[in-house]
Amino acid sequence: MGTEALQSTAHAMGVPVSVDQAKALLEYAQLLLQWNRVYNLTAIKNPQEVITHHLLDSLSVIPALQRQLAAQEACHAIEPNQPIDVLDVGSGGGLPGVVLTILCPRLRVTCVDTVAKKAAFVQQVAAQLPTAVLGGRLKAVHGRVENLQTTYDVIASRAFASLGDFTRLSRQSLKTNGLWMAMKGLHPQPEMDALPGWVQVFHVEQLRVIGLDAQRCVAWMREVKT
Repeated sequence: MGTEALQSTAHAMGVPVSVDQAKALLEYAQLLLQWNRVYNLTAIKNPQEVITHHLLDSLSVIPALQRQLAAQEACHAIEPNQPIDVLDVGSGGGLPGVVLTILCPRLRVTCVDTVAKKAAFVQQVAAQLPTAVLGGRLKAVHGRVENLQTTYDVIASRAFASLGDFTRLSRQSLKTNGLWMAMKGLHPQPEMDALPGWVQVFHVEQLRVIGLDAQRCVAWMREVKT
């Protein structure tokens, strides 16, 4: 897929993408394919599937994320026009963290993974992609999420773990009034039913990924103060 085709597809999914952003996304996809030959970052090795299953799948959540951030501003949970700190848990090769960083200039994204080679890859992406696009807003951490000391406005995951494990392991990193954003396949009702009382699922939204014949959704959660 070329730059124009990627822009057109993203636009059809409700995500405007500039020429520079599209070029950065495609450069990221090429880096992922190159590193994957040696380091096995992802099971997907077909270039077109990297576009649909990784890039488009990750960017599909952006309209929903923007709506939630607008709601957070409206209730004064975040300050208007200020940077928003996002943690991508179990990021692997940087999904969705790298895509969010490229397409959302307001976000400062930290990708954390327990596998050193995956964190090293994201760090290479941060160093290699154009500064004009990333603006120093992407970083990688090799470690366990439960050991992090920093707090974030949004904690995201994409097929990382069950909702219960995701929220439990990252709870100490969620800012007051912060949100959890869990990208899932099928509607995670059994996982939702098993959540502890201090987690509230306040919205589940279906996502549309052009070219991907599979169900996708995002579950939004917040901590209930007791």
